[in-house]
Amino acid sequence: MHIRLINPNTTTAMTQLIGRSASRVAGEGVTVDAVNPSMGPASIESHYEEALAVPGLLEQIALGNADGVDGFAIACFGDPGLDAARELSDGPVLGIAEAAFHAASMVGRRFSVMTTLSRTRGRAQELMDRYGFAHQCAGIHACDIPVLELETLGEDGIYAIAKACREAIERDDSDAVVLGCAGMADFCPQISQVVGVPVIDGVVAATGMLQGLIRMGVTTSRRGEYAAPPVKAMTGALAQFEIR
Repeated sequence: MHIRLINPNTTTAMTQLIGRSASRVAGEGVTVDAVNPSMGPASIESHYEEALAVPGLLEQIALGNADGVDGFAIACFGDPGLDAARELSDGPVLGIAEAAFHAASMVGRRFSVMTTLSRTRGRAQELMDRYGFAHQCAGIHACDIPVLELETLGEDGIYAIAKACREAIERDDSDAVVLGCAGMADFCPQISQVVGVPVIDGVVAATGMLQGLIRMGVTTSRRGEYAAPPVKAMTGALAQFEIR
């Protein structure tokens, strides 16, 4: 079994962190790797950057299909390009926010979310509504640490995030916390010690769920909306994305 995590931004250090985190839950006979696109933003913290990240993400889906990858995870908490990736992929595709919300709902009645910048909270709420977890999410909070600063965060910074998580849990009266950025994947052990409730990282959650889907022999439905995109011409910078 081969699972590939796609970091939709172009920061290699974050991609390596994502790969290490996912590998910790790889079962016997499972290969897990992480890649990032050849084009796109260094991090995704706005709608503009999210939109520009999608072509590079789809590039990696196509390359993964050619490599015989069995399933993909989109390792950005905004789940950018998820629907398009499902149309294109030969195997199942999960977003890390989608996977994290499902996991959190299974270990507690209500959960809180701790994301990076305050401006991304609206996107998290939009996904919460789409996936049907609005009634179980007790609050969406931000630590206001930019994504690219997470990779150089020291122990004091990690503790500050953990303290913010604990305060959110107490304020929300929730039973679990979801970390709202793939760049936080390494922080689960430290944060767990501080908060005392399940801490859900979407990278690990998506990796585990993909293994289950693949073993079940289940992939994305090809009926209706997720059928293969129609064949049509693409021009200019997007010519390489033409479906033939």
